[in-house]
Amino acid sequence: MTVLIEIKVPDVGNVAEIDVVEVLIQPGDVVALEQTVATLETDKASMDLPSSASGTVQQVYIKPGDKVSEGSLIATVLASSEQVSAEAAAQQTIIPAETVSAPVVEKTPEPISLPVKPAPELAAVETLQEPDSTARKPHASPSVRLFARELGVDVAKIKSGSGRKGRILKDDVKNFVKKVMTESIVAVGAGIPSIPAVDFSPFGETEIQKLSKIKRLTGQNLSRVWLNLPMVTYHEEADITDMEAFRNALNAEKAKGEIKITGLMFIIKALVTAMQQFPSFNASLSADGESLILKKYFNIGIAVDTPNGLVVPVLRNVNNKSINELALELAEKSEKARLGKLLPADMQGGCMTISSLGGIGGTAFTPIVNAPEVAILGVTRAKMQPVWNGKEFVPRLMLPLDLTYDHRVIDGAEGARFMAVVKQNLSDIRRLLL
Repeated sequence: MTVLIEIKVPDVGNVAEIDVVEVLIQPGDVVALEQTVATLETDKASMDLPSSASGTVQQVYIKPGDKVSEGSLIATVLASSEQVSAEAAAQQTIIPAETVSAPVVEKTPEPISLPVKPAPELAAVETLQEPDSTARKPHASPSVRLFARELGVDVAKIKSGSGRKGRILKDDVKNFVKKVMTESIVAVGAGIPSIPAVDFSPFGETEIQKLSKIKRLTGQNLSRVWLNLPMVTYHEEADITDMEAFRNALNAEKAKGEIKITGLMFIIKALVTAMQQFPSFNASLSADGESLILKKYFNIGIAVDTPNGLVVPVLRNVNNKSINELALELAEKSEKARLGKLLPADMQGGCMTISSLGGIGGTAFTPIVNAPEVAILGVTRAKMQPVWNGKEFVPRLMLPLDLTYDHRVIDGAEGARFMAVVKQNLSDIRRLLL
């Protein structure tokens, strides 16, 4: 018996739209279990979509440039019942091949008339509903008109639709809202002079290299944070001489092939201990700026450099995990990040981020807060320095630390006290047991 298996987009962490970058299969191809069938990209990472079944591809429902979400149908694969594993069968929709004649198109339900709540009074949305006496009567179905009213959009403002004979579709309404919101954001920052375009060709040969989506969107987010957050960076040094001696002793006891413990594991633990003492560092400011949302969980984001740009996988419930557990989890997620296999869910829910340049060098830098978090810890390379102990100078291994915080939530004195606790925890790791 043969069965038709539907390959769908798995749970990717509550992401509404994912770009299809590349489709690696076509009808007639034979695919194996876990073989990559497409490459998807979100605003934070690119990922390979594996096949959840082995067999012959019958139909492909996506193409490069499409947008998909969790549950979107990617392709159908014809396989024998012997090929379908119990695990795959539990996760996929399986249809007996004899009953399949053509792809089934779901009938769009008739629109239901519901009372519409007034849209929030936002300045950007008000511009969508200005009266226009000269506006033509728009061509749109009742369901699209209802959708537009729910968003506070006057469909008469949409000049042309992408449907047949200029009919306005839901995508046209969405695009109109995005355009108006973008223009309003630009208007807010209109006081900032833009950098003029320059033609570099008279000076020599040039080459245009397009930025990856991750870098483009990361840049937009960092620019938004830089313009909206009053940030302060506090610099400190921690004596990690004893910590490094203990870390080296632990690694010497490990068998060949076991995950080695890095100094970052102790920094994570020291940071979380300080966050437990200073709850405002484990918080986010509400959208209206009137309240502080205190978090009762401790998830730490670790900035990882990849060929496509910077990504931040999140280690969850760090306060309940041992040093060895953290080392193993970070090694796994860092490898997934470099291979482009991180899912959006792997990069969500962070409470505070650590950006470490220790493996590269440097003495200090100013990390930018990863909003909606309120603080970020920067780490650079430790070095031996002469330190006065009251009687003489002694060589000590000193680690530079850089804490950037949102000054709306954290004041200077609190930032200094927080770093004093982090410094104490790293200088004497026995404190982490208290």
